[in-house]
Amino acid sequence: QVQLVESGGGLVPAGGSLRLSCAASGRTTDRTYAMTWFRQAPGKEREFVAGISAIGDNTLYEDSTKGRFIISRDNARNTLYLEMNNLKPEDTAVYYCAAKVSWSSVVFTTKEFFPDWGQGTQVTVSS
Repeated sequence: QVQLVESGGGLVPAGGSLRLSCAASGRTTDRTYAMTWFRQAPGKEREFVAGISAIGDNTLYEDSTKGRFIISRDNARNTLYLEMNNLKPEDTAVYYCAAKVSWSSVVFTTKEFFPDWGQGTQVTVSS
């Protein structure tokens, strides 16, 4: 099991940028994790945003975030990042990071696959 803590959310105007971080602790030395960002807006289902494989060689993005968001990881610091540029009001949501034990290049996009979640960080984009 791994514990995840997100940070970096806030209020930004449309067109602005934010960088989210997700710090992992716990069982980080004897296993590797595929990690994914999800988001949940009020009254909506939690949805996939971007994911990265355990060894960092593969990434996937939800269509509306392609070209604007960049997911990355620093395994030495046990930290996952999401750089968000050209933010739009429809990006407003609570953003969650999630981790799943993996040893491959697979990126997981389905929330039901993830046993470990952070508490979320609020991102609000004003129009």
